[in-house]
Amino acid sequence: MTMVKNVGVRDFRDHATHYLSGTTPVAVSKHGRVIGFYLPLQRDESEVTRALAQLGEVVKQAIENSGLSENEFAALFDLRRERTQ
Repeated sequence: MTMVKNVGVRDFRDHATHYLSGTTPVAVSKHGRVIGFYLPLQRDESEVTRALAQLGEVVKQAIENSGLSENEFAALFDLRRERTQ
């Protein structure tokens, strides 16, 4: 039987990378009341590898079809720069 770890919302926020990389389910509480759960899934590394390879091919094709350079294409996804519309 899997045990659920109870943590406060601040602890979850401050240590999110620890909880998100773990295998233990987490109940997140605020003022003593559970407000949500994190339920980790088992990861199939071969599926992740296949998905990343497929993503790489899609991006490569999108760059070729757009006529943009790789840097110009990447700039489209730079959330730090100001957008003009």
